[in-house]
Amino acid sequence: MDINVTKRLNVGIFAHVDAGKTTTTEHILFESGRTRTLGSVDEGTALTDSMDIERQRGISVRAAMTSFSWKGVQVNLVDTPGHVDFLSEVERSLRVMDCAVLILSAVEGVQAQSEMIWNALRKLAIPTLVFVNKMDRVGADPETLLSEIHKFLSPDIVPVQLPLGREQEFTGAIELLEDAPMDVAGNKARIRLFEHLAERDETLLESYLNGDAISLAQWRNCAVELAKSAKLFPLIYGAAAKGIGIESLLDPMIHYLPLAGGDAEAPLSGIVFKIERDKSMGRMAYVRLYQGSLRNRDNVHNYTRDIQEKVTQIRKVEGARSEDLGWLAAGDIAAVCGLSHVRIGDILGVPDAIPPEAKLAVPLLTVRAYWKTEADYPHVVQALQELSDEDPLLDVQWLQDERELHVKVMGPIQLEILHSLLENRYGLTVTFGNPSVIYKETPKQIGEGFIAYTMPKPCWAILRFRIEPGPRGSGLVYEANVRTEDLLPQYQKEVERRVPEALQQGLCGWEVTDLKVTLTYGQHHVWHTHPLDFAVATPMGIMDGLANTGTALLEPLLQVRIVVPEENAGRVINDFALMRGTMEPPVLQGDRMLIEGRLPVATSMNYPVELSSYTKGRSTFSSFFAGYELCPVEVSAERQRRGVNPLDQAKYILSVRKALQG
Repeated sequence: MDINVTKRLNVGIFAHVDAGKTTTTEHILFESGRTRTLGSVDEGTALTDSMDIERQRGISVRAAMTSFSWKGVQVNLVDTPGHVDFLSEVERSLRVMDCAVLILSAVEGVQAQSEMIWNALRKLAIPTLVFVNKMDRVGADPETLLSEIHKFLSPDIVPVQLPLGREQEFTGAIELLEDAPMDVAGNKARIRLFEHLAERDETLLESYLNGDAISLAQWRNCAVELAKSAKLFPLIYGAAAKGIGIESLLDPMIHYLPLAGGDAEAPLSGIVFKIERDKSMGRMAYVRLYQGSLRNRDNVHNYTRDIQEKVTQIRKVEGARSEDLGWLAAGDIAAVCGLSHVRIGDILGVPDAIPPEAKLAVPLLTVRAYWKTEADYPHVVQALQELSDEDPLLDVQWLQDERELHVKVMGPIQLEILHSLLENRYGLTVTFGNPSVIYKETPKQIGEGFIAYTMPKPCWAILRFRIEPGPRGSGLVYEANVRTEDLLPQYQKEVERRVPEALQQGLCGWEVTDLKVTLTYGQHHVWHTHPLDFAVATPMGIMDGLANTGTALLEPLLQVRIVVPEENAGRVINDFALMRGTMEPPVLQGDRMLIEGRLPVATSMNYPVELSSYTKGRSTFSSFFAGYELCPVEVSAERQRRGVNPLDQAKYILSVRKALQG
């Protein structure tokens, strides 16, 4: 591979499940000449589905990167999972993409996950192409789909092509901004496109209203400029399974999406977005470099962990194949070996050029792991910790005293994949208990927490916190309002670092959120204060405050969209009431009913299966996480606490001192 290539495009392929995302990727690789044979999802030969479980199940589980060249541009393409259970992979990929292709099915239309991904793309202002796939299927209706797109996604998504033929007669599409003869429908579509463009460009609008001649090149340049600045989103059509429209997708990718930037001479600035283990290379960290460059044997500073590590190799990895590049430049992505302490999300070099992230994935369920024999126990601990390294949202909780392991998951499919991974990769038979919902806590009222940690000597740490409930979804807001002569800056930083840790377990054992914590007073002692005294004192002060405020339970809710035959609508409405749900007025769509609303996760875990059963498979159920809300007072849920409760101060001090010394 030519390391001197200057034109690079980093593009993520995103879609809801079964929209044909991996099939589209395989045809792109084939059309571009990157592969000689066409991979198939159904046959388990897709290049980007390299894991055994992906081949067996025919679904993408991990984001997979591949590269190809098209018309002088090197394209780094990331194929992301479509199933909602693997949303964490989508989230991590979004952060390092300069642009995106969102694939929608012409038959299934805009799904709940399509909306979620679209909102994340908009939050990060990522230029996006919309590819309408499966145009050759029965039920494909581009006009209805376009109105759905404008309603649920954005009116700024505009067709730049006209589809030719309907359903099985679909043969491709013609470019509206190319100089090609148009029929009546084509001229109408072109005029609509001109009007969309003119509305977004004052100069063109004035010329258009005045009846001035505007060349196709001017319209095209306007569309390109608006698309690259994420103000307009070109929509194109195809049928990937038949290879129709793939070249018509590749050209717009190069045309409408922005190339990767970055100064190779600037200070190093990159981010780790994926970690994998290779049988021969060991631990590999996938790095997107925004500035600077990296070479084999370079020492690199991990800004997040404040450590130095040495790069042993830089590799391009595609499925089971990889090659040593030796060099990684700004704007490019590669797997870096040798960084044994790095974690997902770590910043390498300086943070100056790193973009923000969009939080999509929130694990809503927790499960306990069970192993086959006592001899398997240490191996299961190690395996789950390694898998948590690759997907931090698993957040493995190891209760050593109780000899228990708990993991957080998005849903049942992820559990199946975990089971298969443990069996295939580690040779371990692990089963999981019934999933239980992850609740959270929030303060009921304003209160104060106080701790004077002055015994047993030598120690001295005095803290006073003000704790206030915050708006729903606000998380933790922390502030310090103390004089540096009372509490030195390094001690204030230690308190700030320890507060989030202290809030991981509230009065009921759940994470405490949606609150403001203000350090209103602090005191150290010139002789008696030990540097770690504030690490001991902070959790005691916080828990004292929570005991005074009390905490209320929060439960996760799902935003759901259900489509059922009209005769089943009454039962669905009744089910919503039984599940403590809220809903919008139902909307009749022909002989089917659209019902949208919010359901608690706790009451609706098995509902998709139940719904499919009583509608005899003639229903659709899609959902995405809609936030946490207060539980009704009659709902209670407690979780076993890990470690000693800081409210039992004497016992807690002894246990923490022992741990810190150890």
